[in-house]
Amino acid sequence: MDNAFIEDIKNYKPYNIQEKNDKELILLAVNNFNNLFTRENPILHFTSSGYIINKTRDKVLMIYHKIYNSWAWTGGHNDGDTNFLRVAIKEAQEETGLKNINAISDNIFSIDVLTVNGHIKKNKFVSAHLHLNITYLLEACENDELIINKEETKGVKWISIAELDKYCSEKHMIDNVYSKLNDKINKL
Repeated sequence: MDNAFIEDIKNYKPYNIQEKNDKELILLAVNNFNNLFTRENPILHFTSSGYIINKTRDKVLMIYHKIYNSWAWTGGHNDGDTNFLRVAIKEAQEETGLKNINAISDNIFSIDVLTVNGHIKKNKFVSAHLHLNITYLLEACENDELIINKEETKGVKWISIAELDKYCSEKHMIDNVYSKLNDKINKL
């Protein structure tokens, strides 16, 4: 594994008890598995997400995720790439069609261990597992053209941060992830 990115995780200052516990679990996984950057590990593996906000920081760009049947942030599997930020931006571009997405900072914005229920993907059953997710705060222009990635999503749109709970059907994501991210944005 690329030690620079593991050092970024080690040096990350948890925002709350959830991040403290999730950071400990991620570091435990790093110490016990050598295949966390690929899906070869069917139990847990790294993913990278982008929480994309507009310039006025009152909207977030969300995709309608086919597997979760909910409006959600962008992101995906690292698939061998140890550069979390590069993966977060690549996934954001692929899932929204946006060309110009910028990181507000090169620093990790959030650490989360996310549960994934068993599901069918590309006509194969994927067993339940954990995503060791590293999130970056990204910014884009809400007037740029959006393109739906029909392979993975059913939609892409800017949603008012104040109304996110009306669109996202995953209560645990609203309560434990998006509300935390929005709180952190308000403190920037």
